[in-house]
Amino acid sequence: MDKILYLSQFNLMSSLSEADLIEMDSMTSITTLARNTLIQTPDTFAEGFYFVKKGKVRLYTLSEEGKQFTLDILKEGNVFGEMNGISLGTRSVYIETLEECDICLMNRQRFEQFLIEHPEFMMNLMKVLSERIKGMSALTQQLALGNLHDKIMHNLTRLADQMGWVDEGDYGRINLVLTHQEIAWMAGATRESVSVALQDLARVGRIRTGFKSVALHRNELSASCTANTQL
Repeated sequence: MDKILYLSQFNLMSSLSEADLIEMDSMTSITTLARNTLIQTPDTFAEGFYFVKKGKVRLYTLSEEGKQFTLDILKEGNVFGEMNGISLGTRSVYIETLEECDICLMNRQRFEQFLIEHPEFMMNLMKVLSERIKGMSALTQQLALGNLHDKIMHNLTRLADQMGWVDEGDYGRINLVLTHQEIAWMAGATRESVSVALQDLARVGRIRTGFKSVALHRNELSASCTANTQL
């Protein structure tokens, strides 16, 4: 796909003209990273504003015991980083690629001037920040109050909303490769306990599992859409 046309597919870019997109593109340097590459650790954080142009990245933290906890998964069009007081809350997290990725770094001075000259783009950026904060708040509440089954379902429906899903009749398969270990990282639980919980959820028909895949029953997808509409 044409480079400029591809950038225009991002929700964050929807307010920009083709000329603006060309200017935006000129402000970025693109790095292609292999799967399972660490983009950042808390110790290697460097100020910058990044776009995921291709691929998916995982944001996670580590406990004192070295246990991983997934905070979020970002796909094409998502942003992360911190620049001149604008923070997406990723300063103290680990960020790694889940597949081969193209990551764009914005030139700081030119990007700041671009924001001043494009207030509608700034409003879209504020919306992205708001959605990120809202999502993390809901996740924190669920982790604090929910049981393991609730935590798993919360994360799976969130992924279906973020990544999209493939219609499979009564179920919608999340458009993301998922192992039991990766789901455990999101729920803050052991792989063994998550495997048992997934079997329970499949037994009552709330989900359907396959090789590195999970599909949600339509009732779960509908409930998720309703909840998001009310937020």
